Amino acid sequence: MSIQELSEQEGIRRNSLQKMRELGIDPYPAAEYKINATSTEIKENFNEEKKNYQEVVLAGRIMSFRIMGKASFAELQDHTGRIQIYVNRDEICPGEDKTLYNDVFKKLLDIGDIIGVKGFVFITQTGETSIHVKEFTVLNKSLRPLPVVKEKEGKTYDAFTDPEQRYRQRYVDLIVNPQVKDTFMKRTKIVNTMRQMFNEYGYFEVETPILQPIPGGATARPFITHHNSLNMPLYLRIANELYLKRLIVGGFEGVYEFGKDFRNEGMDRTHNPEFTVMEIYVAYKDYKWMMGFTEEICERVALALHGKTQVQVGENTIDFKTPYPRVTMTQAIKTHTGYDISGKNENELREICNKLGIETDTTMGKGKLIDEIFGEKCEHHYIQPTFIIDYPIEMSPLTKKHRENPELTERFELMVNGKELANAYSELNDPIDQRERFEDQLKLSEKGDDEAMFIDQDFLRALEYGMPPTSGMGIGIDRLTMFMTNSSSIQDVLFFPQMKPEKKPIELTEEEKVVLALLKAKSPVSLVELKDNSGLSNKKWDVSIKGLTKHKLAQVTKIGDDLIVELM
Repeated sequence: MSIQELSEQEGIRRNSLQKMRELGIDPYPAAEYKINATSTEIKENFNEEKKNYQEVVLAGRIMSFRIMGKASFAELQDHTGRIQIYVNRDEICPGEDKTLYNDVFKKLLDIGDIIGVKGFVFITQTGETSIHVKEFTVLNKSLRPLPVVKEKEGKTYDAFTDPEQRYRQRYVDLIVNPQVKDTFMKRTKIVNTMRQMFNEYGYFEVETPILQPIPGGATARPFITHHNSLNMPLYLRIANELYLKRLIVGGFEGVYEFGKDFRNEGMDRTHNPEFTVMEIYVAYKDYKWMMGFTEEICERVALALHGKTQVQVGENTIDFKTPYPRVTMTQAIKTHTGYDISGKNENELREICNKLGIETDTTMGKGKLIDEIFGEKCEHHYIQPTFIIDYPIEMSPLTKKHRENPELTERFELMVNGKELANAYSELNDPIDQRERFEDQLKLSEKGDDEAMFIDQDFLRALEYGMPPTSGMGIGIDRLTMFMTNSSSIQDVLFFPQMKPEKKPIELTEEEKVVLALLKAKSPVSLVELKDNSGLSNKKWDVSIKGLTKHKLAQVTKIGDDLIVELM
């Protein structure tokens, strides 16, 4: 990046950087800086009478300045919060040379720079706990200005609130919006609470492959890649299920995994192509036992985060106190549509969809048609935690047939706030039945369903060695975090959500600016007319018009006297 491409503020900061170096100050020192306190610890525990914290070493980012001649105040932000510091010229510079204060602290440091301070804690006349600085060290010179959030009369100005900027520049978001860090700290607490519970039960945390030769365990469109050495296609996993069940075959009583899964599907406020899921499988259990286990997870997490089972989610107060209602899929559809889907074939279900105004296509089998009916007409009604149970067999190719009705399966989904939170089965362990279910999925694939399951021959071989009766369950960690932190978008609970490619602004040459100005002033206009009015020589005209026309111009922005063309 040349100096001409920098903003005024960036140029000033680079000049300050150079001046620091000329003064013999390393703006990026390598040595460890040993801190012995945090801002929050000091503010919570300082006692003026006891005179504790008299030799404090703290590091953080400068978030504000108040320069007052021979003395100044600033605010430092460390990983726990903010604290005020007081800097006196004559204490920082006890000799005749006042450069460290007059030049470095007052002129060369900027908001966003990271410094370390040593001193003692005191309380100012206005009652604010502060650090009286005896010595400071530059730890990092920031070359880009932070968004400065201003407050006046209770109103906030210039806040860093644009969602696209926040998600693209999460590092800035975390610096200037402290509440964002709280969301991610709660996310970690959710995972730790679940892990502690599973460990108490004696279950074993494992890791399974992300690159898989067959994407199994769910109906979803996978991401495909290629392994050069093996010269074979591989898939990013869409679920952990089939590998975890292999471990149950191998003799583990209970296994669980917190892992990344990937589905090459649409993106919206509740879906990201890369997401985190927890899957757990326990031998000798069924889906009824797993319902109670899932209730315990949700209640424990709510209590760990909020100290109560009631959680605010948008306009709704969700109560995760156990137990939760159980409603069959057939009952739910009949209640909310008036149609009984029991025993209906594919054509009859398609006719019901047409009457309900639900769009269908020829690739959809019975399972997908039923899923569409429930998703469109029923799902949003279940606000409080509710188990939707006993799914039709066509919807659940990995699930054991219902012990009382062979047209159904022993499966549940936990619905919360109108969305699926957990999915669980009494796992199918009959290898012959499983092969037939896979073959049915293959027929759907041949019919054009690009989300149908593959046949995993090795998994079938594992089942043939014998898998004990088992129940498995998966919870979407991103969605659970959304509920528990009252976040309306999945992007708010992912540090780095998937984004469209960032549009790059291109600065035009002077000749291109002339041509573009003419285009904007008179459009449509012929190139001949443009050339005659541009005043450019033939050579400059040819170069400038090629520079403009080779791009599809999406937006032109005026910044000062410059025109910036943003490309598609």
